[in-house]
Amino acid sequence: MKILVFEDEKATNLYPLTYLRPTWELLCGTGTLLDKVKRHFPNIEIHFWCRSEIAPVLNRKYGKPVNDIKSILGPESVMLLNGRWLLGPGEFLPTKAEEQGVCEDTLLYGHLAPEKIEPQDNLKSLLEKASCLPKKEMKARLISNLWEPVKYNAEAIKEDFELMGKKGVLGAMAPESTIYGPKENVYVAPGAEIHPMVVLDTKGGPVIIAEGVKVFPFTRIEGPAYIGPNCQIVGGKIREGCSFGPECRIGGEVEESIIQGYSNKYHDGFLGHAHVGEWVNLGALTTNSDLKNDYSTVSIKTGKALQDTGEMKVGSFIGDHTKTSIGTLMNTGTVVGIMCNILGVGALLPKHLPSFAWFIEGKVMKGFGLQNQLQTAKAALARRKKELLPEEEALIGQVCEMTKEARLEAVKKSRG
Repeated sequence: MKILVFEDEKATNLYPLTYLRPTWELLCGTGTLLDKVKRHFPNIEIHFWCRSEIAPVLNRKYGKPVNDIKSILGPESVMLLNGRWLLGPGEFLPTKAEEQGVCEDTLLYGHLAPEKIEPQDNLKSLLEKASCLPKKEMKARLISNLWEPVKYNAEAIKEDFELMGKKGVLGAMAPESTIYGPKENVYVAPGAEIHPMVVLDTKGGPVIIAEGVKVFPFTRIEGPAYIGPNCQIVGGKIREGCSFGPECRIGGEVEESIIQGYSNKYHDGFLGHAHVGEWVNLGALTTNSDLKNDYSTVSIKTGKALQDTGEMKVGSFIGDHTKTSIGTLMNTGTVVGIMCNILGVGALLPKHLPSFAWFIEGKVMKGFGLQNQLQTAKAALARRKKELLPEEEALIGQVCEMTKEARLEAVKKSRG
């Protein structure tokens, strides 16, 4: 059997977090949605079908072609697998060919016999063939909306910890620090350093510290929590339900939030029930609200309409490469696009700031242009000894064009 992980039409529901990545690269728990697929199907060849604009980036990243029907032709059956599926332990076992699994009319998987796949096929035709197979109704966690990775994150961390099979302190932990709660709920990887005066609170769930992490004095981390490779936690008050991807720098108070990786929240300020992309820098005292004063459910702007999340606690969603200045304030359910530049002036941001927009003195502006922002992105990557690849630069340019109308509309509205 081969697996073809695919994006469906709801991938765009997850903008701005999926402008520069496929749905299966969203972080939830200790890894991405794709990591869960790989864990579920070890030693099985995995292929991918995504939006055309991000295919060149993935071709380079994965070292093999995506959106390529030739790669799945042959004598083996092919399992089409929805890239928005957050697979849990024991949730799904490989099936015989000629079956589809659905959750509330959304295709989770379609297992096609090899003779059903033809050289002229594309994703649309493969999904049409899968929709004709005998149907199996299933319950599943599908990431259909921006707030759902955060919603499921604490549960996913607990699941991942149980499946890791790794426990105990294998890195360096100063004797002046403490584990408050069950010691079997801690994993500190080799090469990680826990400095003096640190509390790992495991009473609510596991605390997982990955390789190369440094946790500096006067930090408290409450489980369930995942601190990804080479992160630095600087006097942080890390509340429950947080996952940080690789090489983040985190301080201040963070609660039930996901940071994809390579982003900075070094300073004081509150981040709660938020999902932050890569290469984001949050200036000192940047703060989001995650609870309305009247305790009613939070709405966010998706496309041109407000959508009720049905959740009481919803923070902010911040796209890749966005920067905030000191004192930036974000209301509940704020959505900020990629590559925005925000100068806080004590006033709340708009509920939605389109990609590449600048927010200065309470006004939305179109900024200094794409090339200026690309230079900033290259400088940020160089600080981590990385470079912006030509395919990534081209994708950013496409997103800039895709979001032009929304940006100009926001500038016009801001001018009154």
